[in-house]
Amino acid sequence: MKKRLLYGWYMVAAGSGLQVLQAGLMTQSFGAYLAVLQVERGWSKTALSGAAALQQMESAILGPVLGWFIDRFGPQGMIRAGIVVFGIGLMLLSFTDTLLAFYGAFVVIALGASLCGFFPVNVALIHWFERWRARALSSLSLGIAFGGISVPLVAWSLQTYGWRATAFASGIIAIVLGLPMAMVFKRRPEDYGLVADGIVSSPLEEKSSDLEKNDVRRDFTAREALRTSAFWLLSLGHGFALLVVHAVSVHAIAHMHQGLGYTVAQASLVYTLLTLSQIGGVVIGWLIGDRYDKRLISGGCMLGHMAGLLLLTYASAVPMVLAFAVLHGAAWGLRGPFMQALRADYFGRSAIGMILGLSVMIIVVGQVAGPMVPGILADATGNYRAGFTILALLAGVGSLFFFFARKPERPFLEKS
Repeated sequence: MKKRLLYGWYMVAAGSGLQVLQAGLMTQSFGAYLAVLQVERGWSKTALSGAAALQQMESAILGPVLGWFIDRFGPQGMIRAGIVVFGIGLMLLSFTDTLLAFYGAFVVIALGASLCGFFPVNVALIHWFERWRARALSSLSLGIAFGGISVPLVAWSLQTYGWRATAFASGIIAIVLGLPMAMVFKRRPEDYGLVADGIVSSPLEEKSSDLEKNDVRRDFTAREALRTSAFWLLSLGHGFALLVVHAVSVHAIAHMHQGLGYTVAQASLVYTLLTLSQIGGVVIGWLIGDRYDKRLISGGCMLGHMAGLLLLTYASAVPMVLAFAVLHGAAWGLRGPFMQALRADYFGRSAIGMILGLSVMIIVVGQVAGPMVPGILADATGNYRAGFTILALLAGVGSLFFFFARKPERPFLEKS
């Protein structure tokens, strides 16, 4: 008997590839750009951090619209258009001479990233997986982790060829490699005569299902999800996690370079260790995510984020920096895929696009404040200690949101 491979796994592979491109070419390499541009152009940390914040604010504004569009038409066309826009944005970045033009290029990059990024790809995969949802989304997150491995390569290119050539080449690479992967995505398995996980109910299961019709529950609508405490607690927990994630992505290399005395290349190697640890966290999530309570695991990971950032902030020796990379990377890799999986587990698939889109409007607080708070305080105090300490403590508080975010009861299917 020929073994069947669910088409959704091909989408997982393509989505991972897209995450490699986005993370490697911009998201995780932005810190290297920041370190170079601050020296060459003389722009402040606050100004450069504003570009990263602008990118997240645009995602939040577009979130509900994208969610509605995905629920109505599917994510496949959006992902294909997004990778082209993302590549064009990177090429425009290479021509910027003023801070205003720099921000303009980032608006285009942000639009492309929103259309083909983690949000629409996650929604696409959520529709194709149910029993193995955490495993699929953890596999997808490997792309973000592997993208981080390329940060030293991007840093080397920035120092060897300059940021303009690097940005332009990155745009070409994004389109040439990303467009074929974007073509792999399809809407829902039901549109092709398939079901989630590729599992077809047996006659006995269908008969059992008929007997249970008096107690059938349905998915939440977006409006119903908003009325649950779980929606707000998960969104706040996710937002507090991103305070640390985005602060590290934007400022860790600059802190290690300017505050701890590492070269940009050395700091990028520490980031590589962080990425390898992230991969380890993803693998652990792949193994345990569908077996244990994702909520409690996520709360524990928040404590890992807190401890890791405090180690980086007050590092006085190399082992403390390495411990930061391991703790933060593992916590990120383990927790990250659970954010969307938890919402799909709690609220179902029917309105998941809109629910995730509305969540983005809340978690954007962490996405924006993560880069901005350390940047502003570093300009004011001359170092990152105050900003990083505040965000680390907030991550500790954020663990409580996950611990209290219990799964709500699904609403009953109305009888006709």
